[in-house]
Amino acid sequence: MTRYITCFVVCMFAFCCGLNALAAPFGTIAAPPLSERWFGIYVNSERVGFYRQRIDTSEDGYRMEGYGSVRMKVMTFSKEISMRETYLVSKNLALRSFDIDKTINGSLSHDSGTVSGSALHIKSSVNGKTTAKILKLKGEIYPGSALNMYPLMRSAAAGAVYKVQVFNPEELKIKEIQVTVIGEDRTTDGQPALKLRNNLYPYVTNDVWVDSLGNTLEESVREGLVTTRAEQPKALGTFIGDWALAKKDLIYDFSLVRVQPPLAEPKKLIGLSVEISNWNDALPLLQDGGQQVEKNGNGRVIFKTGSLAQKSKASGSQKPTDAELQPADKIESDAPEIKAQAKDLAEGVKTQEELAKVLASWTSDWLKDTIDDSGSAVQSFASKSGNCQSHARLYTALARAAGIPTRFVSGLVYLEGKGFLYHSWSESFIGDRWIPVDPTYNQLPADPTHLKLLEGHLPEDMAPIITIIGRIKMTVLETKY
Repeated sequence: MTRYITCFVVCMFAFCCGLNALAAPFGTIAAPPLSERWFGIYVNSERVGFYRQRIDTSEDGYRMEGYGSVRMKVMTFSKEISMRETYLVSKNLALRSFDIDKTINGSLSHDSGTVSGSALHIKSSVNGKTTAKILKLKGEIYPGSALNMYPLMRSAAAGAVYKVQVFNPEELKIKEIQVTVIGEDRTTDGQPALKLRNNLYPYVTNDVWVDSLGNTLEESVREGLVTTRAEQPKALGTFIGDWALAKKDLIYDFSLVRVQPPLAEPKKLIGLSVEISNWNDALPLLQDGGQQVEKNGNGRVIFKTGSLAQKSKASGSQKPTDAELQPADKIESDAPEIKAQAKDLAEGVKTQEELAKVLASWTSDWLKDTIDDSGSAVQSFASKSGNCQSHARLYTALARAAGIPTRFVSGLVYLEGKGFLYHSWSESFIGDRWIPVDPTYNQLPADPTHLKLLEGHLPEDMAPIITIIGRIKMTVLETKY
């Protein structure tokens, strides 16, 4: 049993994703579907991970890129794996080269390889030690991401059986897999599909449903114990956004934005300018809160924060709305305990800025920092623990109770020695401007590495993270100390 689970975790990447409706009766396809697709991964109906795949054309074939992360526990077996992979394949999907970074139960490795003649030449690096190996080939081999498309690029006739040499990225081995075309069927949610079956995992049934374009819609191991389903990005947005903001291991590497060059002495920064590429131009460019943002061409934006933002041409601060003083879902500024605490902290304080600092400092001290969101402001107040979202909600509730217009925001913040991670904080309107306040790190104003991407605390407010997470890159343009 543990062996097939191990196989699943590795070969979860064997999906040529898809959410399209059937375009035609099942038959031969000339090429794989070119697009980006997302999947949710479940064990006993509990979501345990996700996978994203993108397929594009290359010079003489296709480029298949993917990133996925899974944490599973089944009976006494547990496994954690994250993998970032790139495959270059020929027009018929045969492997030409690969490049893979993977973390399995905390062990990091990098593998690359190239097909040359009748051999696969592999280099593997683990903890700085590099080794090489050569695998002899008995014909063409295929990445797992091509397995479900293989029959449709030949014949989808019911009863057809194919034997395929598949590359295993965990064990760096080649395994012969048998794929059988069962016939037309429907997925568990009723979508018309072509059902395939393979022996990828020993001793158990592995059923796969694909549409007429070659998109995988669903995969089921051992009659639904482990399932993978194609999902709309919006459906995964809340899950991935929450985990990214919590900085949980499941999505940590995927969400980390490495920056070149790394920031020197970030705690001493007073101004920062960075360019973000691969930006989604449909996202709003949020001003105020100590930053200005401007487009720098298609898919590129420039963020200026701190003293550098003050030098740019701002359009003036947006005035607070009534909502930014009112209680809201999970921000219960009218709760008796919240109102009482805000009143107690405000005693003897003369200015709003001084009061905001007192509230932020108290929140930072009151909540023990954890990776899990403790829930609403009232729940966080009671539990005395929570992640950055919990800190931001509690501070926002206290500030509103104290008469300071305050909103919940999310974006990126620099982690020294690592890069930028997704994070939540607050903004309070003091005097004539919005000031960023980070109650997790007890900062007012928050340091210039805080780059605001989203405003609002509701799941739908944070779901747009899905459009850029794992895609954007960042370059430092200017720093000021």
